[in-house]
Amino acid sequence: MDDHNDGKWDGRERRLIDRASARAQEGYERTRAHLMKKPPLQRWLWIACGSLVLLLVLFAGYVALLFPLTPAIKDVRQARMASPTVVLSADGRELASFERGVQERVRLAQVSPHVIAALIATEDHRFYDHHGVDFTRIAGALVANLRGDAQGGSTITQQLARNMFREEIGRARNINRKLKELITAFKIENTYSKTEILEAYLNTVPFLYNTYGIEAAARTYFGKPAAQLNETEAATLVGMLKGTAYYNPVTNPERSLARRNVVLGQMLKAGAIDEKRYAQLVKRPLRLRFSRQQERTAKDDHFTTYVRKWLVDWAEKNDADLQQDGLVVQTTLDYDLQQAALRSVERQADALQAVADVDWAHSWQVNSTSTNTYTSMREGVTPFAYYWQTHGALLDTFVRESAEYRKAVDGGESPAAALKRLEGDREFMRALKTTKARLEAGFVAMDPDTGEVKAWVGSRDFQREQYDHVAQAARQPGSTFKPIVYAAALEQGIAPEHPYLDAVTEIRFADGTRWKPTDMSGTTGRRLTMRDGLVQSKNTITAQVARDVGVAPIVKLAQNLGIRQSRLQQVPSIALGTSPVTLLEMVSAYSTIAAQGEYRRPVFVRRITDRDGKVVADFGSQAPQRVLSQENAVTLIDMMRGVINRGTGTAIRYRFGIYADVAGKTGTTQNNADGWFIMMHPNLVAGAWVGFNDNRVTMRSNYWGQGGHSAILLVGDFFKGMLDSGKISADQLFPGGRKPQPPAPREEPEEEPVEEGGEFEQDGGPPADLPQPPPDEAPAPPADQPADVNRFPNDA
Repeated sequence: MDDHNDGKWDGRERRLIDRASARAQEGYERTRAHLMKKPPLQRWLWIACGSLVLLLVLFAGYVALLFPLTPAIKDVRQARMASPTVVLSADGRELASFERGVQERVRLAQVSPHVIAALIATEDHRFYDHHGVDFTRIAGALVANLRGDAQGGSTITQQLARNMFREEIGRARNINRKLKELITAFKIENTYSKTEILEAYLNTVPFLYNTYGIEAAARTYFGKPAAQLNETEAATLVGMLKGTAYYNPVTNPERSLARRNVVLGQMLKAGAIDEKRYAQLVKRPLRLRFSRQQERTAKDDHFTTYVRKWLVDWAEKNDADLQQDGLVVQTTLDYDLQQAALRSVERQADALQAVADVDWAHSWQVNSTSTNTYTSMREGVTPFAYYWQTHGALLDTFVRESAEYRKAVDGGESPAAALKRLEGDREFMRALKTTKARLEAGFVAMDPDTGEVKAWVGSRDFQREQYDHVAQAARQPGSTFKPIVYAAALEQGIAPEHPYLDAVTEIRFADGTRWKPTDMSGTTGRRLTMRDGLVQSKNTITAQVARDVGVAPIVKLAQNLGIRQSRLQQVPSIALGTSPVTLLEMVSAYSTIAAQGEYRRPVFVRRITDRDGKVVADFGSQAPQRVLSQENAVTLIDMMRGVINRGTGTAIRYRFGIYADVAGKTGTTQNNADGWFIMMHPNLVAGAWVGFNDNRVTMRSNYWGQGGHSAILLVGDFFKGMLDSGKISADQLFPGGRKPQPPAPREEPEEEPVEEGGEFEQDGGPPADLPQPPPDEAPAPPADQPADVNRFPNDA
């Protein structure tokens, strides 16, 4: 039945098509017969008129199709009011902006009248007479072009349309682009006054050197605001509009001068200047005062770079234009805390660089516990000279891993020849060694009650090192991971005073895995409580706790606490911090502990408002997620107080004199590759990482290689300044806490627990048979340090 109906419809369609064809043929025959009755001249006139009407109808239809493809009225209004998105600190200070190059918008009243006169006289002398498109000028330009005199017919409004909507209109030289430009020009004229059009044009026109707008151009080429431009300066800038590169007054002064005088001639013709003034002006030289303006993006740092990336993604999802919508992005960054963090990182990381430079300069080590000793010696040594002498094979590897080596080999040079050539290139080798020997650092601080990031320093110098050691670099956290292991134990009901044997023990897991971790400081053979295992950072105790808890619960809790981006390895050694994570994740996890077990994701942007102050998006409040019981979190905080009071973090007390209620943990990884320290205050959690970008380069000294002596300097310096200034309260207490009392003055504690690193025993420093400096060459302690301060051996 269906087939029958299908056949019936096919037959009906054929009949309809046949009828239509017959009618069309009949109409054509009638029209042809009618025309053939006319005289030949009249007949051809009818054909010509008909063709013209048909072309006009087709053209009108094409324009109608293009109309919705050009910017709408609301887009024109938005472009007229366009201003860049601004990124602010929590207290309203500008951190960055999304400007397109260097641009400073001004009102037309703030522009010299000479600029306006030169612009209209040269670019569009009928500006006030047309409605966006000057058909008279287009016809004149067409005739001139046919004669071989190339001219343009674009009005100021059409040029504005191109400047405002580069992507929508396009750049191709064809009729399609020109029609889009004409339609958009009509829309602009229907939306804004001539004054507003001039203002928008002068604020968006490009002037080379990533400079946009007349104000930025005036400051770039003449060192003055646009309001102060004289006739010749105005004519010079307007003259550039015909071809900014060709008439660039910096690189092509003769062309620019000739073009300037043409513009002055147009001003004379338009009556803007008289003959006498014209004769004076054309004799003047250019008199440039060229100075490239600093771009706003130069203010960027690791935090604003991270926020930029996040904002770009947010803008795509929310249909926002970061360069034009004039959004105001209020971040969580505290400007004062950020400046304090920058100072601490610069000061302390530079001191640690001196330690590395001096220790690796000679075959012998200094063995001082004062950074002052190393900074005073740095000028007299060749940094890392001994390191490169004794690590030749590694240096060869670094060369082979370089982009220059790979490029040479890919280009056909033999590997041996490329290696020999590059190692003979002094400048290349100097740069390679400097890069590899540069100590790096990362620092971040968060408010545990809100999850808001308050300070963020991704490297020692953003201009030199854009790699972010807060959110981008994943490194082994070492013993800073141990509190998570002990938190998992508390969650399973294991008491802080539960005893474990401090001895090297082979630990067998349910899956048959065997593990025999050691401690660099050796073992006592005595029983230690779980609390003391954390305070003294004992690998042997932590491994037994991990055995009793299980790897899976530890990984699960770590993820719940805040390690949610890095992929944690479910292996026994994770208990000692062998699975790489970012500093931001670790500080987030500690913030969860400080918030008594309530997780809050890190927040970077508090809210976004539009140009009128209306809130577009609010990220300030978030419901916390309970991931650790409050009771166990409070217990864990108390255990971590012990790290500061009598464990591996005592430098907070004796070196910086901080006696607030704080808790934390140090961390060191295999061969001193990474130094960590994270400290919790009731109102702020801050952490630091110190190391080399290439973890095959490490601190030589086992003393300075420990997080409790390296990374702790950055955090301690920061907190010391903020507590002394009152920015952070020294009276705030964790539950069950009390403010500690300073002991009698003392340079360092009698005994300081050793920070353990990684899964295996650390190297004990350089080989014993290396020559040591004779007594008369040993560095004397600085005047402000007791003579017995160098009592610590290399493996302390």
